Amino acid sequence: MTVDATYAVQSNGMYTGNTATRTPKQTMDSEVFLSLLVTQLRNQDPSSPMDTNQMISQTTQLASMEQLTTLTTLNEENFSLQMRIAAAALIGQQVSYSTPDGTKITGIADSVSFSGPIPTVSVGGKDIALDVISGVKRTS
Repeated sequence: MTVDATYAVQSNGMYTGNTATRTPKQTMDSEVFLSLLVTQLRNQDPSSPMDTNQMISQTTQLASMEQLTTLTTLNEENFSLQMRIAAAALIGQQVSYSTPDGTKITGIADSVSFSGPIPTVSVGGKDIALDVISGVKRTS
């Protein structure tokens, strides 16, 4: 009986040498924290179980970490929204900014773009990052 080579290849790379690699997480999140807690419970000494106060403390730390993560995300979203509002308020205003060589340029903000991480304001056909603008003057 002969074995056809196509049947000897498995999709998981067992016979082909192509194994899937998993990239490790670079941040600690609730999943990692909970995994550590479960591992600690599995490997505890049955004659000396974990103190319930420690378990409650660790569970509280997990809840605090999740809330801090949520708060950080909300703060980042809030800052992004504030930058967008500030950029939109510049339309029609006279703004000034400095070029990399130190030249100060003044012009009217025509439009705003939110396509990048920092909003850009169009001044005289040139897109200027919001954080480069150094002054605003109300036009009459």
